[in-house]
Amino acid sequence: MQFAISIPQFYADGEFDPAAFRAYFARAESLGCYESAWALEMTLSPSPQLSPLESMTYAAACTSALRLGCVVFVSTLHTPVQLAKSLASLDQLSGGRLEVGVGTGGPHRPFAAFGMDGARYVARFSEGIALMKALWTQERVTFDGEFWQLKDAAMEPKPWQKPYPRLWFGASSPVALRRAVRLGGGFFGAGSSPTGAFATQVSEVRAALAAEGRSADDFPIAKRIYVGIDSSPSRARAAVNGALERLYGRRVPSIEEAAVAGTVADVVAAAREVVAAGAELILFTPMYDVAEHMERIAAEVIPQLG
Repeated sequence: MQFAISIPQFYADGEFDPAAFRAYFARAESLGCYESAWALEMTLSPSPQLSPLESMTYAAACTSALRLGCVVFVSTLHTPVQLAKSLASLDQLSGGRLEVGVGTGGPHRPFAAFGMDGARYVARFSEGIALMKALWTQERVTFDGEFWQLKDAAMEPKPWQKPYPRLWFGASSPVALRRAVRLGGGFFGAGSSPTGAFATQVSEVRAALAAEGRSADDFPIAKRIYVGIDSSPSRARAAVNGALERLYGRRVPSIEEAAVAGTVADVVAAAREVVAAGAELILFTPMYDVAEHMERIAAEVIPQLG
């Protein structure tokens, strides 16, 4: 098992403390139990949130060993040329410590706000992934797609990692999970997905891997857990639900049910269920008091999951 912690991103105007951010990552590395740290992307949200790419870049400068990722970049809202360049640059700046999560974001994203058309968003997602891979691996790229065209174009430098950083796919439906196996290098279950649904998704991923003739050993499976720890389970639940409501802009009972809130024993029990469902990496995402939770998870939760 491997464990990860979230990258702090939730700051109101003027609240960001560079010294505290650096101290957080110094401590995360010194604890020795966290393999990686991950951001999330929600560009338009009522909750104040720093963007993932810039947060990851700052984190790269504060660390030397932690791997750094985002689950997920909603790549249908990005142009693949620009996203490929940014990610290759960050992989170079971090010395090859980048992990990349991608997802379509589903059909209800505000595509027009990003200059995109929601029609055929899945086809555009797949084509964008193909174009990024080409830019990362080919000296010169000629690409004649439905959505993007390039002729004899070069992008340098390539990513530090060869051929490119692992692409984790966020997905939930059977069709999307098969696409993840076909195009990606790992599956990352969402924090909004309950453990029972995640277990079903894992089974579908493994069946797709077998059908494709791919080894499960080369296709890791991970799960984000929204978490809140308190000696009072009701207090933890209220704090987590409030943070989720701010993040999503409304109360979503299914997401609240997927989040883990309670005592240390409650969190350990829930994490064990996630492990039993097939997770090989757990990303703990505290919904409040992030630094304090990082300490408690390292000292009281992870030792019981080894």
